[in-house]
Amino acid sequence: MTPQAQSTSATSEPTREERRVLQELARRKREIGLLPVQQERQRAWTDLNGLRPVRPMVWINEIPWPELEAADPAALQARCRNPVLRAAETELRRELYQWDHFQADMIVDPFLVYRLVGGPDGSYADYGLKPKEIRKKGAHDVLFQPRIESLDDVQRIHQPRVWVDHEKTERRRKRLEEALEGAIPVVVRGLTTQWHTPWDYAVRWYGVERLMYDLIDRPELVAATCERVCQHTLAVLDEQERLGMLAVGNGNWRVGSGGLGCTDELPSGPLDRPATARDQWGCGNAQIFSEVSASMHEEFSLRFERPVIERFGLSYYGCCEPLHRKIPMLRSLKNLRKISMSPKANLRQAADTVGRDYVLSFKPNPAHVAGDAFDAPLVRAYLRQALKDLRGSPIEIIFKDITTIRSDPQRLHAWERIAMEVAMEVEAEG
Repeated sequence: MTPQAQSTSATSEPTREERRVLQELARRKREIGLLPVQQERQRAWTDLNGLRPVRPMVWINEIPWPELEAADPAALQARCRNPVLRAAETELRRELYQWDHFQADMIVDPFLVYRLVGGPDGSYADYGLKPKEIRKKGAHDVLFQPRIESLDDVQRIHQPRVWVDHEKTERRRKRLEEALEGAIPVVVRGLTTQWHTPWDYAVRWYGVERLMYDLIDRPELVAATCERVCQHTLAVLDEQERLGMLAVGNGNWRVGSGGLGCTDELPSGPLDRPATARDQWGCGNAQIFSEVSASMHEEFSLRFERPVIERFGLSYYGCCEPLHRKIPMLRSLKNLRKISMSPKANLRQAADTVGRDYVLSFKPNPAHVAGDAFDAPLVRAYLRQALKDLRGSPIEIIFKDITTIRSDPQRLHAWERIAMEVAMEVEAEG
């Protein structure tokens, strides 16, 4: 598309057909969102997050939508040209497709959310320090050339600029509302939850190999790097609160790398009501410390993360790193409620250590939908064994990091049916 065509599509009015399609999708979302099952699932997620679950909850996210769109363009390919309307249409199509084919315990709201226009946007440029990647021809791995060599370099990590554009937010919301013509309410939502993971950023400035050596050789430099990022994070939160950018965190959205944030332990209310971090879930991790001891994890990450994480009402910790050996360390987080259990975690050890004190957010292996063929008996046996190992602890099953389904949507459909059946077996057994 030429620059002139892009400009035209950005400002063009939707055609009658585009309005019809968008309104039809929106009306169906609203009808589904008003079904009694939505309230039932909201209560079930609330009970899980309150450590009183009836059964494991199941949710699928981080889906390879381009593959699904290529397989079923009639259902998933957006028609609208205007970027605001096209984004809304894409979101509607994906949500309805998931509801129709692999809904598990997802919740559909009877309204459409438009997110507040603001930043920082989560890019490395926000910190004033861009990673230098080293890519070898023909290799998939990426190396990072260290940019932090001294304490002076640490000072080059800048505080991200916090900004909000209420005028643009309202202008875009109005455009969306006009196109929908009352088919569904449109709600502006502030930031409900954010990742606060200093090493996800800093390792790309530091370099993985250099970081591992410097834990021993230059510990003061490693500590200073994490402390600097966390100090900036606290300042960003201050500014977001001052500008009224935060919304209540109790609701139908992902928390950390886990499940939905429905809870009766955080405030509820309109999504456009300004809130503080205390009204939200906090999230942290240090994935690069996967193989680092608990004492080093504490010394070079968690002690700096703690003031950030504990500023929130409840918190979630972890992502792809196995944390079964670090639960005693994580207990020091006063507001901790959920702990990620990656495919590499020892689930039995984790459950024995946790008991019923936290929700264990189990991440099944996404390779089960990426092989040459989908092996349903293997998936069933794997999930049954995992839930047997986790027995006695509150559990959510979060299927994510799905890089590919080999262009076969039926794999997700089949995985969802098996996971729900296995979860129901737990409920039947009591």
